[in-house]
Amino acid sequence: MHDTITNGHQTKDSGRRAWWVAAVAGVAIIVAGAFSTMPGILQDPLRQDFHWSRGSIGLAASVNMILYGLTAPYAAALMDRFGIRRVVIAALGTVAAGAVLTTLMSAAWQFTLFWGFLVGLGTGSLSMTLGTTVTNRWFTTRRGLVTGILSSGSVLGQMVFLPALSWTIDRYDWRPALVSLALAALAVTPLIYLVLRDHPADLGQRPYGSHVFTPRPEPVPGAARRTLTVLRHAARTVPFWLLAGAFAICGASTNGIMWTHFTPAAHDHGMPATTASTLLAFIGIFNVVGTIASGWLTDRLDPRRLLAVYFLLRGLLMVTLPLTMTATVSAPMLVFVVAFGLLDLATVPPVIALCRTFYGDDSAIVFGWTNAAHQIGAASASFLGGVTRDTFGSYNPVWLALGAACAAAALLSLVIRPRPTVSAEADQEAYATSATGR
Repeated sequence: MHDTITNGHQTKDSGRRAWWVAAVAGVAIIVAGAFSTMPGILQDPLRQDFHWSRGSIGLAASVNMILYGLTAPYAAALMDRFGIRRVVIAALGTVAAGAVLTTLMSAAWQFTLFWGFLVGLGTGSLSMTLGTTVTNRWFTTRRGLVTGILSSGSVLGQMVFLPALSWTIDRYDWRPALVSLALAALAVTPLIYLVLRDHPADLGQRPYGSHVFTPRPEPVPGAARRTLTVLRHAARTVPFWLLAGAFAICGASTNGIMWTHFTPAAHDHGMPATTASTLLAFIGIFNVVGTIASGWLTDRLDPRRLLAVYFLLRGLLMVTLPLTMTATVSAPMLVFVVAFGLLDLATVPPVIALCRTFYGDDSAIVFGWTNAAHQIGAASASFLGGVTRDTFGSYNPVWLALGAACAAAALLSLVIRPRPTVSAEADQEAYATSATGR
């Protein structure tokens, strides 16, 4: 597996190794993605076993999503300090522990602690900041395509695991489903240890598509300080706030509401939970196609305009969703599943590309903070969606509000300037100075 550089040219095996590293990182993202849909299919079993309200269950999901977002930028800095492999292995152990401890809970606060805190902390370290870091280090070309593939990993995990987990809950209980997830996380750990490497220079290689050998950078001390320094500089630029605002709406209109409340909402219309979970899995199938296609388009088109189109179309789907909900799988519902799947994570490659354009080498950390805004939006929708259902007996107000919010996100995307401003370039220099300590 050890590859070399011959006569100043990157060998074919060197290019293959970059794709292997990306594939293994994708496996970790897939496993982490399987955890994100569990609150949705756990709602009814937990209410039956413990008589908890939807709001209480939604609170744990909200804590999970917030920590998922807040952990991501720190995880990117920790990868620069301790290496990608160590951080990923520690994260997989954390999510496995959280899942196992959740099977032992007896109170709502324990669900918030075990699932909200531990699983949120672990999955946040396995979010798209992992994909962004791997892409930035191992690739100089086809970055949009690679980020698109890795972005689809979280939803691919939902697609692979969700029907089986839902069947397990229906046939046996919710506890065996969580133990299965924990075992899957632990099973991936040896693969990460054997294949994943922190930098191409560790193997004497260049990044894929590069004509220049890049030495392995020295570990960056003070991960927490650096993460906050990057945030401080990024917060002084307009693009950061526009991206964060649009991405917060993105989170609210995807995993915040769909992965937590789509199954209960469909069940309100008489659809069996297993059928609704299967529809979510089909959304995952088309999500893979849409995200990879979005990555390909991001390499070729203006990412700002792509974002605007994605948000407008998603808003239309949200507004029409109450009209498509029925007890059975209808043609309009299938159209929604296909279209929403194509758009769900399609926003990620353009946002990563814009972060890279404006913030250079610190784009993984900046994207992590942007992703934190995504998760805050998701957490708000998860919690308020449950409260709205408890208060009004319907999810319809939520779908309409999110449709309007998506239209606002489309406008925010178009307001972003196409090129970095002088202040943004100055911030890049400040980031480099703070990172090296000069």
